[in-house]
Amino acid sequence: MKRILGLILSAVLLVCLIPASFAAETGDVIVSGTLNLDAKGAILMEASTGTVLYEQDSKEKLYPASVTKVMTMLLVMESLDEGKISEDDPVTASENAVSYGGTQIYLEVGETMSLRDLLKAVAINSANDAAAALAEHVSGSEPAFVERMNARAKELGAENTHFVNPCGLPDPDHYTCAYDVALMTRELLTYPHILDYTGIWMDSLRDGGFGLANTNKLLKTYEGMTGMKTGYTEAAGHCLSATATRGDVSLIAVILGGETSKGRFASAASLLDYGFGNYTLVRRTVGQIAPIPVTKGRASSVSVAAEGEYRAVLKKGKQSDLTVEIETEPSLKAPVAVGQIVGKVRFFLNGTEVSSVPVVAVEAVEKAGFFDYLARLADCLF
Repeated sequence: MKRILGLILSAVLLVCLIPASFAAETGDVIVSGTLNLDAKGAILMEASTGTVLYEQDSKEKLYPASVTKVMTMLLVMESLDEGKISEDDPVTASENAVSYGGTQIYLEVGETMSLRDLLKAVAINSANDAAAALAEHVSGSEPAFVERMNARAKELGAENTHFVNPCGLPDPDHYTCAYDVALMTRELLTYPHILDYTGIWMDSLRDGGFGLANTNKLLKTYEGMTGMKTGYTEAAGHCLSATATRGDVSLIAVILGGETSKGRFASAASLLDYGFGNYTLVRRTVGQIAPIPVTKGRASSVSVAAEGEYRAVLKKGKQSDLTVEIETEPSLKAPVAVGQIVGKVRFFLNGTEVSSVPVVAVEAVEKAGFFDYLARLADCLF
C-alpha cells in the first residue's frame, strides 16, 4: 500500500509541476516603481550583503506554512556542520512524527530512514512527518527543537517570528514575516550543501518505491534558480522563499500570502527580474599598501595590509559612486606587533562614508638593541 501511495503521489505531483512559462507574467514594473505582486508580504534581498532591494509590507506578521522548514533545515545544517549528527544517521520515526498530517512521505512508527533521505523529503517534497522526525533527532524532542527554532530566530534578528512546530501547520502563535524569512534563508545559504537538496527536481525514496518531485516550479522555469522552499495552507495562502544566482549576484525573493500558486511563482520571478535587471554587486578590495617607516626598530619599515573587502549592491552604471580612501600612520615606533592596527581603509558612497576596514601590520618589528645600532654604524663607516 505504501508503495502504491508513493507512486500515485509522485504522478500527481509531476502533473502539477510540469514546467510552465511565466514570460507574460514576470518583470512587470509600474511607472511609479511598484511591482505587481500577488502577496500580502514580500521582499527582495541580496544574499551576500543583506541589502533590501524591494519590499512590500515585509514586516507584517503572517502565517508561513511550510516555508517554516527554512528554519528547520537551517538547524539541521548547523548540527551537521558542528558534527553533532551525520547524513548517514539512521532516524527512527516516532508516533509523534507519524501523526503529522498534510504533505508527508507516510512514515510508519518504528520505520528507519537515513537523515539524508529525510532531509531530501523535506527539501523536495515538503514532508511534515520527515521534518518532525528530523527535529526529534536533532534536539531529542520536538518541543526542544521548537525552542531552538525560536532562539535562533532571535539571534538572527527575526523580531516578528514565533514558531510552534517544525512544519508550518496553522496555529495562531505560529507566524513570521517576509523580512524574517529572508534573514533565515540568507543564513541557510551560508551552508551551500543545502542547495544539493533544494536544487533537486526529481528523486525517490525506499529504493525507488516513493517518488519525489520538487514543489518549486521555478527550478525549471527561472534561469539561475537554486531552490529553497514553498508552502501552502488555507490560512497562510501560497508562500515561497526562492533563491537564485546569476554571476556574482545572489538574490532571495520571499512571497507570503499569495492568492494563487501561479501568482506566487510569477511574483517571485518579478522580484528576481527586478533585482538582476537593475542591480550589480560591487566588490572593493585594497591592493598593495606602501610600507610604513619604523623608528628605533630592527627593521626600518613594516609591511601592512587591509583586512577584508567591502561589498555594496548598486544600481547598474553607478559603480563609480563607490570610492576608497586609505589612511595610515605616517610612521611607527618599535616595537610593532603582528596584527597591530596602523590605519584604516574608508569606503564612500556618493561622498558618504558607508564602511571601513582596519589596516594592520603583517609582520613584527622588534625594538633595536645596542648591537643593531653598532651594525648600522659599521655599515655607514665601511
